[in-house]
Amino acid sequence: MEQAIALFEAQPPWAQTVIALAGLVLVALAVNYLLKRVLLRLAAPFLDTRSLTADKAAFRLATVAPLLVVANGIEHVPNLPGALTLLVRNVAEATIVLSVAMAISKALDYVDELYRRRPEAAMRPIKGYVQVLKIAIYCGAAILGISALIEQSPLLLLSGLGAMAAVLLLVFKDTILSLVASVQLTSNDMLRVGDWIEMPGMNADGDVIDIALHTVKVQNFDKTITTIPTHRLISDSFRNWRGMSESGGRRIKRALPLDQNSVRFLSDEEVDNVRRFRLLTDYLEGKDKELAEWNARELGGDSNPVNARRITNIGTFRAYVIAYLRAHPELEDRGFTLLVRQLAPTPQGLPLEIYCFTGTTDWGEYERIQADIFDHLLAILPEFGLRLYQQPSGLDLQGLRSA
Repeated sequence: MEQAIALFEAQPPWAQTVIALAGLVLVALAVNYLLKRVLLRLAAPFLDTRSLTADKAAFRLATVAPLLVVANGIEHVPNLPGALTLLVRNVAEATIVLSVAMAISKALDYVDELYRRRPEAAMRPIKGYVQVLKIAIYCGAAILGISALIEQSPLLLLSGLGAMAAVLLLVFKDTILSLVASVQLTSNDMLRVGDWIEMPGMNADGDVIDIALHTVKVQNFDKTITTIPTHRLISDSFRNWRGMSESGGRRIKRALPLDQNSVRFLSDEEVDNVRRFRLLTDYLEGKDKELAEWNARELGGDSNPVNARRITNIGTFRAYVIAYLRAHPELEDRGFTLLVRQLAPTPQGLPLEIYCFTGTTDWGEYERIQADIFDHLLAILPEFGLRLYQQPSGLDLQGLRSA
């Protein structure tokens, strides 16, 4: 060792500087290799094997050791200018601060990843809060790093932030709005990952796949991605279909436009004809009794049919639709509303609205059930002497001209 020291001291000043710098770099690289390639690999089985985030946090933290070697060892390199020594040490210390901040950031990512494995994570995500903490950590790291570079107290920099408050509020306006929105969305349980939402103003109609501090990502049903600023979900309105999904039933609300010219009373022969429908047996028996009692009580000896109450084709058809829906095996009847009603007549006909709920929320099954119901109703409509209203087409007009 003494011979090596003597040999080193016998070298010219520039050679001593080069040798010392090379030794410092080799020591820093050796420490870096020992920590990252040896110790971390030995510790890998004890870390979370389902996540790479924990490994990245440890990797970032291990970077601090070689930087400490450089920051403390540069002072022992002979014949270096004092300004250069100071610069290298300050840069190394600032990089240490940055490495620690990055390690903490990765550790927060790992905390968020662990939380997302919990069942309640979809209802109350913490990604927005994690991002706020990251912003605070990087802001603190920036102050400490600049302080290390200029060798000034962090308090000196903080004292100047008061004058910059207005500028900071302007710069972080979106972040502040998004933070408030994230708190409201989470605390009021307004949005979860996996919810189906509609927001026409943002061209969003699909499933929420990510809720972050600044943005919410929605995967539309055409597989495109819509990115919505978080604060827009508070300032603007959107529709969340979660209630429908949780209820187990999905609403059918569609009207059949009937030609009002086809609405009329049924003759006795036509009444006998519709008795063929099993679904109308109870309705017709009850209606016959009700009308007979009313006519006997109110008409007395008046035999003019214009003064009597009679069965109409639209009323009979409405009763048939109600009975058909109640007997349908794929419609939900656990406390859900089921009704068939007439809406106000329009120039496009008399709307007969069907309002019921399917027993499934699956989109494909819902559309199939709805189509099956209206296929049947459209096909059975002429049996009651009713017609659908349809505006004249070019073919209809052509037929009129031919006539």
